[in-house]
Amino acid sequence: MRNKKIVITGATGQVGLPLAVSLAEHNTVYAVARFNDESKRQELEQAGIVCIAANLGDGDFGNIPLDADYLLNFAVNREVGNDFEAELRLNAEGLALLMQHCQRYQAVLHVSSCAVYHPAPDTVLTERSALGDNHRNMFTTYSIGKIAQEAVVRSCARMFGLPSVICRLNVPYSSNGGWPWFHLMMMEQGISIPIPQGLSEYTLIHQDDIIDSVPGLLDSASVPCTIVNWSSHEHVSIQDWCHYLGELVGLTPQFIVSPDALPSIRSDSTKLQELVGPARVHWRDGLRRMVEHSRPDMMAH
Repeated sequence: MRNKKIVITGATGQVGLPLAVSLAEHNTVYAVARFNDESKRQELEQAGIVCIAANLGDGDFGNIPLDADYLLNFAVNREVGNDFEAELRLNAEGLALLMQHCQRYQAVLHVSSCAVYHPAPDTVLTERSALGDNHRNMFTTYSIGKIAQEAVVRSCARMFGLPSVICRLNVPYSSNGGWPWFHLMMMEQGISIPIPQGLSEYTLIHQDDIIDSVPGLLDSASVPCTIVNWSSHEHVSIQDWCHYLGELVGLTPQFIVSPDALPSIRSDSTKLQELVGPARVHWRDGLRRMVEHSRPDMMAH
């Protein structure tokens, strides 16, 4: 993808920032965020990205261009705590106002989450699986907010004739962070890692595969909107990735079964592969690269 004007919200986040930097190599990129961390702004600006401070919940988008080609929405306000009213106002209503502002764009890619699915640990979830309050144990309002956002995207796509794609992200990771990275930090500090009773498998996806898939996902945007799981084809347990990280750094992970742990979420990537092809980064290779880049001092061999 070249010579496009791309607006990325949530551009200071784990997934949004490296994507913005990558896209800026051949495109004009506008990064929209609250920019509470000045170092993130500096990193983006050094990559030639135009930074725009905005809060989706305020609906003040005057500095966001009206003539861009694409909107990539990674924004989510995680400071709402247990406040469902704030969840819906900031994350759902704010998204509706943003899509209204961007209604002349060519396409919208909205990042949702596999947190929208009804807990079904023994099932590989497709895009047609039942929805539910998956993450309630850990993030009280998160799943409901994500489902509300999906309803907003579906409605706005039809109201504005704005081609859109909803991408349900499973577990992203890279040298920029992710769930396995937090587990590595817990291992280093001797903290037991919570796991659910029974199966604890999730479907990882490396940042490189996320970046590679974006052009194809934008091409798949449609009215009514396209919905697709965003993950690799590899279902991996917390225990397996933690034991592998332990082998890399010479640590032994400790686990504790907890009722507050997130339930197993395995997502089917058949539709994604039909749209953009298979993921290329094997989870062991990706985790090794994560450690080598971010904590080379921990590498045991």
